Amino acid sequence: MFVHIVNFWLKKGLSKEDIQKFEAGVSSLAEVDTVDVFSVGKPAKTDRPVIDRSYDYCLLTTFETEAGHDVYQTHPIHLKFIEDCASLWDKVLIYDSESI
Repeated sequence: MFVHIVNFWLKKGLSKEDIQKFEAGVSSLAEVDTVDVFSVGKPAKTDRPVIDRSYDYCLLTTFETEAGHDVYQTHPIHLKFIEDCASLWDKVLIYDSESI
């Protein structure tokens, strides 16, 4: 299994419409056919010293193989999300991992 986690820090002061645009765009990524598991959410209310809650949204996707992830990266839905929404975030941090 290949796991792809993306944390987004949105720009401060976005309008409600801009946030809805981001949420619709990131949610559209679930439609990419190589995605096995899809989840998008906001930081949980857990509070321990080891937890980073500084991001605004977290996207978690899994793929059967790295090749499936590679298809996702160049898929038109993914490229459209980046084109439409990249102006809405200040920072993106990605964690990719493979099952052992």
